[in-house]
Amino acid sequence: MIRFAAGLALAASLALSQPQTMTQGPHRMEIILERLDGSAWKTIDPGHILAQGDRVRFRFRTNFDGYLYVTNQSTSGKYEQLFPRAETGQDNRVAASQDYQVPSTSSVFRIAGPAGYETVYWLVSPGRLTDAPPAPAAPSAPHNLIPRCDDTILRARGDCVDSSAGPKPLTTPDPAATRAARDLVFIRQKETAVISSPAPLTGPVIYQFRLAHK
Repeated sequence: MIRFAAGLALAASLALSQPQTMTQGPHRMEIILERLDGSAWKTIDPGHILAQGDRVRFRFRTNFDGYLYVTNQSTSGKYEQLFPRAETGQDNRVAASQDYQVPSTSSVFRIAGPAGYETVYWLVSPGRLTDAPPAPAAPSAPHNLIPRCDDTILRARGDCVDSSAGPKPLTTPDPAATRAARDLVFIRQKETAVISSPAPLTGPVIYQFRLAHK
């Protein structure tokens, strides 16, 4: 379960300029997972197995304008909208080539609840949705699975990383997603999750980000 917690020495750091090259090429979205280490935020691998009480946040940027909606299915199966909402920020418009923080307020997400996978759904729409994003038809990962370290990654880097965590396409296409959502490409670049589409996105697109935790 992701719970809200007060931030520690947080800066808003919204709408920071990014290189102009992000406006070129196919439609592209990037997600960076950060964990609070003492008083400093550090970027971690998208598949890093988190511990109870860890405080995390996301960084998000894209090369096209739109509106961002983030929802979560906890390890207990509860479905909850994370962003936008009062605790995390109400302004969910995103502009091309700018950097955003989720939550956009001084709150952070705190890891709690049974071990497993939090399934965080990211929906990006070219226009503002009049209704809340619909819940996916079924959880993308069984709630009784326990994250496990990838031995290859552990030996190479010393990190406890679950290769089944991080950004993934939906197992069952969501009705709110367009056909283009099924053609998304998922890659990792230096601890950054990159989701791209070779064709322009003309409608809402949705994908998942699995957070593994003990």
